[in-house]
Amino acid sequence: MPGRIVAAWALWDWGSAAFNAVVTTFVFAVYLTSGGFGAPAHVSALLGWSLAAAGVLIALLAPVTGMRADRASRRTLWLGVNTGIVVLTMALLFVVKPEPGYLWLGLLLLAAGNVFFEFASVNYNAMLAQVSTPRTIGRVSGFGWGMGYLGGIVLLLVVYLGFIAPEVGLFGVTAEDGLNVRVAMLVAAAWFGLSAIPVLRAVRDKPRAAPVPRIGFFASYRELGRRIALLWREHRPVLGFLLASAVFRDGLAGVFTFGGVLAAGTFGFGADTVLLFAIAANVVAGISTVVVGLLDDRIGSRTVIIAALIGLVVSGLAVFLLHDAGATAFWVFGLALCMFVGPAQSASRSYLQHHMPAGREGEVYGLYATTGRAVSFLAPTAFALAVTLGGAQYWGVIGLVVVLVAGLVLLLALTPQERTATRR
Repeated sequence: MPGRIVAAWALWDWGSAAFNAVVTTFVFAVYLTSGGFGAPAHVSALLGWSLAAAGVLIALLAPVTGMRADRASRRTLWLGVNTGIVVLTMALLFVVKPEPGYLWLGLLLLAAGNVFFEFASVNYNAMLAQVSTPRTIGRVSGFGWGMGYLGGIVLLLVVYLGFIAPEVGLFGVTAEDGLNVRVAMLVAAAWFGLSAIPVLRAVRDKPRAAPVPRIGFFASYRELGRRIALLWREHRPVLGFLLASAVFRDGLAGVFTFGGVLAAGTFGFGADTVLLFAIAANVVAGISTVVVGLLDDRIGSRTVIIAALIGLVVSGLAVFLLHDAGATAFWVFGLALCMFVGPAQSASRSYLQHHMPAGREGEVYGLYATTGRAVSFLAPTAFALAVTLGGAQYWGVIGLVVVLVAGLVLLLALTPQERTATRR
């Protein structure tokens, strides 16, 4: 596969950090829960409920939209459509001023962006077979994930140094009426939109050899049920991996979600140090993902995932046991946690691609998104329960470790399978 096509595909991952890092994690979500929109606790609760509603829609719709894209052989088309909608929602965030009257608009746009971002991700992941060969799936997947981390770092630095940190930022932008954050949303939208263009130009939909009859939307669910039953009969390990990966992927998400909380609350990091740690964490995760992606094709995705999960468990226990050792301990073992997160995420995608029933990529990646959403309560619940029972914040690490161990056990219970994916 020509390197330019792989690079074009990976640039979508690079650009997608504009939504993941800037909109949903570090900038807009924080802005939306600030005092300008109402009582922070009330607004945070509404934010949680709106994202939960988005998660339900994703769980219900992602497998069907993926399956329909497979049937019509229009992955690139739907990647473009869904990405375009996400970019539009990001740009519209510019109009959300820090006033209570704009709260619901901000919540609606954020929830809609999440839904269509997941739909776009289903089509994007399904392209992995088109931009790689069976021997290069691991390194291509790792390259994409690594580009996503590195893209997030670059854009966060641009947004932070250009608009958020200075009293008067680029183009004379200030924080009055939240203009610095709102302009940052326009920058993020342009970043994602421009980064998505190469893959839409480089990867073309291939028409099917024989036409596939079109089916109605609701009939798609009956077809999906039939295909899940077929997976159960003929590709049961794929369903088993969907379950196992849903559990440990939620643990991986928890590492990043609660990492900053632990850094500040347990290890005494200030706000500026937390930001530095976040940048360092993304650098470490990005580099390790690219490097380990090369090993993926040699030693196998399953081995990479198992090794990464063991590394996460050991590093997590070290953070727990050394909670009184000060900031240095968290810098060392917190970054060690991040070093293993990216490879586990990337290898999960490549493992699934290796064992994918041919021609059903969109459908299975849709189920991949659905199962992940279905158990997304695990890490937050385990963290909160461990903190409650332990009586101190650092006990939350044990909750995350339990989720990771559960996913590891489920993965080890699966019988290792021969690779079945073929290049299409």
